[in-house]
Order: sequence, then structure tokens, then C-alpha cells
Amino acid sequence: MFAITAARISPEDPLSGLEAGERPDPEPREGWTVVDVRAAALNHHDLWSLRGTALSEKHLPMVLGTDAAGTDEDGNEVIVHGVVGDPAAGGGDETLDPRRSLFSEVYDGCLAEKIAVPRRNLVPKPPELSFEEAACLPTAWLTAYSMLFGKADLRPGSAVLVQGAGGGVSAALIRLASHVGHRVYTTSRSGAKRERALALGAHAALPTGERLPERVDAVFDSVGKATWGHSLRSLKPGGAVITCGATSGDAPSAELNRVFFLQLRVIGSTMGTREELDALARMCARTGVRPEIDRVLPLDRAREGFRAMLDGDHFGKIVFTV
Repeated sequence: MFAITAARISPEDPLSGLEAGERPDPEPREGWTVVDVRAAALNHHDLWSLRGTALSEKHLPMVLGTDAAGTDEDGNEVIVHGVVGDPAAGGGDETLDPRRSLFSEVYDGCLAEKIAVPRRNLVPKPPELSFEEAACLPTAWLTAYSMLFGKADLRPGSAVLVQGAGGGVSAALIRLASHVGHRVYTTSRSGAKRERALALGAHAALPTGERLPERVDAVFDSVGKATWGHSLRSLKPGGAVITCGATSGDAPSAELNRVFFLQLRVIGSTMGTREELDALARMCARTGVRPEIDRVLPLDRAREGFRAMLDGDHFGKIVFTV
């Protein structure tokens, strides 16, 4: 099968380890099955893998990718849940299983013509969603859904801030939060990305670090060091910052005086459960809400998509078709 593989790790030049070519067809183990991939989406996790942050050298070569939609062995249209874990080990939540992983960390990932997956990781794809749209859901959109509806503890009409408008998680948060009636502020260094965020439903889009017109109930931050101080300063007393990543670095000043004095909550969030993915897919089908897709490329042009993500030259999801 044709696949996109991490062959080497290079923190300084991640794309130097990217290879495209033939790999052995997957051989499912007991309780697993094979999915014929129709579309797969790119995530920052794939770049982190090439840098060695999300992937160990002992697992090389590794087929990259955590997102896919395709058909199972019975011809059913399915979405692949990207978390490989045991719900029982996490108290009913596979993301809390201490041994859980994502596809492309221990097991080959989704940027391939075929992928072997546990049968429980298959979610029915609603017919209303295209394969390209469905492939955007398992990482960025699921993460956003879990942050917004599972972690943030918001009431309708709350004010929220989404840091970094251009990323896949951020675009999903803007779309979902505005759809359910929250007042959404967002930030970006790019004027073009701020304009596109407004088109997604943001109430206001400001340059990164600029003071908001009001303090917010929750901040969604996937940027990390570059925005952390601004995130904390933007919160109301008792507010929460929900973090799902640190693309600019993971070691900001904690500002503990502000955290305890204003009784702020800092909540970590990683991916979401299979049940949340199923609910998200059905929500998109019912409401007409769809992922923002920046571009669609054939899988053999995956390097172009990786380059665009590395350069920050995208808004929303980059999708590959098979």
C-alpha cells in the first residue's frame, strides 16, 4: 500500500524525515479490522512526530496520521477514532487510560491507503458528511468538542477567547462555540486569518496579545508560551483556561499569584472519547455545521500539505484524499 511515513526524526528539519512510498499492507490482530482510507487529515501532531516529540525513534519507520474516514471490510462508511486505549482503564474514558496512545505513536497511522484499527474505534459516518469533512473530525474537531462541551462548564451566551485563529482546533472552536450562542473572541497575528475567523462566526478578531473589550468566562489555548500570559489576563475571576497544546513552547511563566488570587482554573484536554466523536458527527449532520477545510490534496502530494502547516500557511484543515 502507498503511505506517508516518518523514516527519521529531526527537530530542526522535520520534513527531512518524511517519506512517501510503498509499505506492507496492515495485518489486523484479534479484535481489529482493516479500513480502506478515502480521506485523511493532517495535524500538528504529525509535525511533532517528525520532530521526535510525539514519536520515539524505536518505532521508526512509522506511518503518520491520526485522522481518517473510509470504508470497513463490510463496505460501511466509517470514521476512525484516533485514540487507542481501554475505556475500563480510564474509568470509562479511554483518554484517561495511562497506556493509551494515538495512531502513529505505537501503531501505524492514517496517511495510507489502508489502516488496521480496533473494531471499537469505528464510528458510523453520517451520509450527510463527505469523506473529506468526516476525516477532519477525529483530532482537531473532537478536541474542540470535548474542550467546549466536556471541560469548559459554560452556560449559553458565555464570552470565550480562542487563541490563534488559524489552527484546526481553533477554527473548530470558533465554529462550534458561535453556533451554540457563545460570544467568541479570537486572536491572530494575520489580518487575513482574523477576517476568516469573523466569517466563521467570531464576534471579534484581534491582533495577538491585544486587550479584549471584556473579560471572558473561558479561554481555549493551544498556543502555549506565546499566549499564556494574555490568556490568564483575559479571564474573569473564577474563569478557566482550557489547554490542549503548546505549539509555541510549553514553559511559560505560571503566574501563580494571578491564578490563586482570581481563583482561575487551568484544565488540560487531550482528544476525546469515541462517544464524543459519534455525538460530534451526528451534530454536524443535523445542524449543517462543517469543518473549515483549507485545501484538499491527493495523498502523493502530502509534502505540500506538511510544508503549508510548517509555514503556517493555512486556515482550517489540510486534507488528503486516497
